[in-house]
Amino acid sequence: MPRFFGGRRIVLVVVVLVSASFLIGAGMAKRVLARGDDYENLRIFTEVLSLVQSNYVEEIDSRKLIDGAIKGMLRTLDPHTSYMPPEMYKEMQVETEGQFGGLGIEITVRDDQLTVVSPIEDTPAFRAGLKAGDRIVKIDGEPTKDITLLEAVRKMRGPKGTPVTVTIMRDDFDAPKDFTITRDVIKIRSVSHRKLDGNIGYVRLRNFHKTTADELEEALHDLEEQGIAGLVLDVRNNPGGLLNQAVEVVDKFVGKDQLIVYTQGRIRNQNMRFTSKGDRPHLEYPLVVLVNSGSASASEIVAGALQDHGRAIVLGTQTFGKGSVQTIIPLSDGSGLRLTTARYYTPRGYLIQGNGITPDIKVENQPTEKAEAAQQRRRSIREKDLPNALDKEREKEDQEAKPEPQEAEGRQVVLGSDDDVQLQRAVELLKGWTVFKKILPVAQAAQQQ
Repeated sequence: MPRFFGGRRIVLVVVVLVSASFLIGAGMAKRVLARGDDYENLRIFTEVLSLVQSNYVEEIDSRKLIDGAIKGMLRTLDPHTSYMPPEMYKEMQVETEGQFGGLGIEITVRDDQLTVVSPIEDTPAFRAGLKAGDRIVKIDGEPTKDITLLEAVRKMRGPKGTPVTVTIMRDDFDAPKDFTITRDVIKIRSVSHRKLDGNIGYVRLRNFHKTTADELEEALHDLEEQGIAGLVLDVRNNPGGLLNQAVEVVDKFVGKDQLIVYTQGRIRNQNMRFTSKGDRPHLEYPLVVLVNSGSASASEIVAGALQDHGRAIVLGTQTFGKGSVQTIIPLSDGSGLRLTTARYYTPRGYLIQGNGITPDIKVENQPTEKAEAAQQRRRSIREKDLPNALDKEREKEDQEAKPEPQEAEGRQVVLGSDDDVQLQRAVELLKGWTVFKKILPVAQAAQQQ
C-alpha cells in the first residue's frame, strides 16, 4: 500500500511514518546481486564479522552485529531509507488503522537532537505540556544522543496505563526537566468538521489513513446539507499517510481524468501516474487549503494538485518539502526494507522534494502574546534540514539565494481556535468571494446597458 513519510518525523502513537511507500513482494530482494568490486567488499565484511565473533572481549550476538551493519549502511543514504526488524515491520503494517498506543507527539532529529515537532491535541503529551521545539535529551533516564527515530519510538511506546519519563530541554529552561507521561491508546479520527460563521465549512485532515476519504465524504455531505457557501480544508501539521487516500481526497474536488500526482525514479516501474475518477466531485463552492511547515508528503500532494488545477487557493506558510517515494520490501525473515526509489511531482511538474508547496497567500500564525515587542524567531524544520536529504547540495544553493522563512516563538496557537489567524484569513477570503459572486452579475449587467 503506498504510504507517505513527511520528513524524518514520527508520530508517537505507535509510529505514524510520513512517507510514500509501495509494498512489494519479497522476490525483489532475492533478485539483488552483488556486482563488480562488491564481492571483494563483502569478503572484507565477512572477515571483520568473523574476527569480531572470535576475538571480541565479550561474546556477541551475530544477529545484533548484522542488524547494526545493515542500519549503518542505510544511514549513508537519505533519511527515509531504513531497516525494520520483524517486530517493527509488523507494527508498520497495522499503523494505518487509526488507533495507536503511546504518547501523542510528532518527533524528528534536528542537529543530532531528538526534537518535538508538535504534540497532537488531546493526547497525553499535549496534556502534559510538551511543546514544539522541545528537545528530548533522555527517555527513562537513558540519553538520546545518536538515537534513531525508530529506536526512540520503541522506547516511548508501551501498554496503556504505563508511565514513561522524558527529559526535556527547552529554550527558557535553566536545566533539563523531567515529564512523566502515562501512555494511552490514542484513537485519532482522521477528519473533523464544523460550520463557521458566514456559511463557511471547515474540515481538518489530521493524517491520511485507510478511512480518510470516506470520513471526508461524510463531513462534506453533512456540511452541504447545512448549506455552506465555501470550504476551508486544513492540512496543517498533517504529516501524511496513505497515497491512495491523498489521491481520493483530491478526486473529490476535481473533474474526471485529471492528473493528481506522478512519480519518477531510476527504473521504469517506479514511474507512475495517478488520475481522478471524477465520481460526483464537489465543485459547487470555492475552496481554501491551509498549510504550514508541518504539512508534509501526502498533504503536499493534496495542496499541490488543487493549486495546480486552480481548484483551491493555498494559504499559510511553506510546507515541509517531503517529495520522495519509499518502497516497502518484505525480507525473508519477516523484517522489512524501506527504500527510497523515486520522487513525486505535482500535475504541472513541480518537484516538491526539498522545496515544499508555496502558498498563494502567505500568512503566518503569529502567537497571541504581544507583550514582548521583540520576539525571538526560530527556523522551521523542513525536509532539506535533515541529514543526507535528497538533493541537499542543490537545496543548499537555493537556501543561500533565498533566506528561509522564520517563525515567531511564543505560545502555540491551537489550530482551528479563535486565535487561529490563518483560519480567520481563509474565512474572510471565502466571505469576500461570496460577496463578489453576488455583485458581479449586477456589475456586468450595468456595463451592458
